[in-house]
Amino acid sequence: MRIQKFLSETGTVSRREAERLIAEGKVSVNGKVVKELWTQIDPEKDLVKLENRPIKKEDSLYILLFKPTGYITTLKDDRGRPSVSDLIKDIPMRVFPAGRLDFNTDGLLFLTNDGDTAQMISHPKYGLEKTYIVKVSKIPNKAVLDGLREGIKLSEGKTLPAKVKMVSTLKNSCYLEIIIKEGKKRQIRRMLEAVGHPVRKLRRVKIGFLSLQGLEPGEYRFLTLSEIKRLKKKVGKKERE
Repeated sequence: MRIQKFLSETGTVSRREAERLIAEGKVSVNGKVVKELWTQIDPEKDLVKLENRPIKKEDSLYILLFKPTGYITTLKDDRGRPSVSDLIKDIPMRVFPAGRLDFNTDGLLFLTNDGDTAQMISHPKYGLEKTYIVKVSKIPNKAVLDGLREGIKLSEGKTLPAKVKMVSTLKNSCYLEIIIKEGKKRQIRRMLEAVGHPVRKLRRVKIGFLSLQGLEPGEYRFLTLSEIKRLKKKVGKKERE
């Protein structure tokens, strides 16, 4: 197993962070500093240290959390704001979010200590769909909806095509279902601002086939073994396509 893969799978750091730390000479194997990303190790026999701290592989955890509004998607905040770590204090192992939901967005958040699966969840190349229910100001016409489906130009480039449908209409607003395969910063909000329909309320209700069903705001559950297998099979197939 490559050293950076081992570090990410232990939940110590992400794969990208592991590569940076290795290059900086902060990782050793059996007492010898290694800087080559192709370094192979045997997790059962070799002693790996990060900044002189022994690293051991722990069991993988896969968690679905219903993040409420008013929480940031980080494990700690230097400004003292509530974070998702406050909602999972009873989990003794370190897990980290795969992707983000902004402070004023609630809904489904995936947390794990498995760096490879976190990458598969969050990176657009794996094509995992994220489903949102959005309340927007005013009622968009067909041209606006078609524009969202085709992609919206943002500062960092055009968004990928989205699936968009009207769920219900009110007097001066409506609810939309929007499905995307990427996760640019504040993407849904920025897309709708760009077409003149600012978001009033935003909730992520699904990640792939995983949903909020059975969860209340602030609650979490562990994935079942069958869900884990199905998820890995789904994203693994997308990667090969």
